[in-house]
Amino acid sequence: MIETINLSVFEKTVKNLDEIIVRYRSNTDDDMIRDSVIHRFKITYYLVFKTLGKYFRQCAFIVGDIYQMSFNEMIRTANQYDLLKSNLETWTEFREMRNLTSHTYDENIANKVVSIVPDFYEEVSFLLQKLKDTQNG
Repeated sequence: MIETINLSVFEKTVKNLDEIIVRYRSNTDDDMIRDSVIHRFKITYYLVFKTLGKYFRQCAFIVGDIYQMSFNEMIRTANQYDLLKSNLETWTEFREMRNLTSHTYDENIANKVVSIVPDFYEEVSFLLQKLKDTQNG
C-alpha cells in the first residue's frame, strides 16, 4: 500500500472551487463572483503542484529534488502515473490562464480565464480521485 499523504486541504480547495463555479453559473453578471472564481482557480492551481510534489516525494519514489522539476516534467511525470486526465497541452493552457490572472482588471482577460475554470475543475477532481484511489489501494 502506498504511503498516505494528507489530501484534506487539496480536497477542501477543490470543493470550494466547485461551489464558486456553481454560484457563478447562476449569476454570470456578478463581477465579484467572477473574481472569486479566478481567485479560487489560482489557489487550486498552486495546490495542484504542491500536492503533486508531495505525492512524488512520498509515494512515487522519485529521486532528486522535486521542487527543481520544470512544469513540463511535473505534468509528464503525473501523466506517467496516470494521475491526470489530460496531456501537457491542456495543462499548458491552464498555466497560461493562471499567468493571466494578474491582468484580470481587463474584462476580456477575466472572462477568458473564467471560461477555462470548469475544465480545470474537471481535471483537478480527476487528480484528487486518482490520489485517493492510490491511497485506498
